[in-house]
Amino acid sequence: MIDTDIQNVKLSDRQNPKTLQEIRNAIDPELHKFRTFFKDALRTDVYLLDKIITYLLKTKGKEMRPMLVFMSAQLTGEINDRTYIAATMIELLHTATLIHDDVVDDAERRRGFLSINRIWKNKASILLGDFLLAKGLIVSLENDEFQLLKVLSQAVKRMSEGELRQLKASKLLNMTKEKYFQIISDKTGSLITACCQSGAISATGNEEYHETMRLIGENIGTAFQIRDDLFDYGVDDVGKPTANDIKERKITLPLIAALESASLTERKHIRKLFKKHKKKNSDIKEIIEFVKDKGGIEYTRNVMNSYVNKAYELLQQFPESESRNNMEDLIYFVVTRKK
Repeated sequence: MIDTDIQNVKLSDRQNPKTLQEIRNAIDPELHKFRTFFKDALRTDVYLLDKIITYLLKTKGKEMRPMLVFMSAQLTGEINDRTYIAATMIELLHTATLIHDDVVDDAERRRGFLSINRIWKNKASILLGDFLLAKGLIVSLENDEFQLLKVLSQAVKRMSEGELRQLKASKLLNMTKEKYFQIISDKTGSLITACCQSGAISATGNEEYHETMRLIGENIGTAFQIRDDLFDYGVDDVGKPTANDIKERKITLPLIAALESASLTERKHIRKLFKKHKKKNSDIKEIIEFVKDKGGIEYTRNVMNSYVNKAYELLQQFPESESRNNMEDLIYFVVTRKK
């Protein structure tokens, strides 16, 4: 087993954890208004764009990022017009990155629907992603939201850097814990950080609150990505592993941790299996069993929980309130979600 000083941490004691819909109900009127705001931002008189956007709006996801913006604003002040602008900018950026990711990954489906690149091909998909990024810039500039634009621009920069770092590390198969945490902080954590920070900026001029929410977002974002990485190897409350990262030769924390506790012979064997471009089902099963046997899942879950606890600790700087409870519920959902 892995020798580590990371303790088994306990998440907030919740007798009846809420579903995402129950959490969403706390800001349902705001989300309803946001959807109209977001749809208006996407209006265009270009026929093909309008057709693709109509399809895009039918495939909306969990809306977790707008939820984080609104809940951060509630926690630090009050939701206002700036909050809707911030949430729209975030969602435009997030949607653009998903579309570009699907092109890079040659994905066939997104959220249960055929992906846009599968229907309209790569060129239209890339141009749509560019259009969404441009609309995000226009929304900010039309409303003189230069502070929010700075936060979002920094997030775009970090996301791009994270993706390129992961691409290089995956090709060389030389991922380390240090590189891993830098990559997920940039690739996933940066946008969730921007959600929490932007929500606070929209609601208050208190810079201490801005910084606290930025730190909370960093911890939530890191925990979010670690939860995604656990899905690949299967976790007790999810079931069958997805194995997507294993097939694509993406080295994540469960494997990194397991390799650290393995013998030299075991490491060479597993690395040889992992390097295969076309893995047999038996190869994938052996890698997953190796990670579980060497404590990679347990270690990774403990690390994820430690980031959640950091977020909870930072939240205690705010007075106890319904808004703080709502944020805690959303964070808890992030690390217990089934997909």
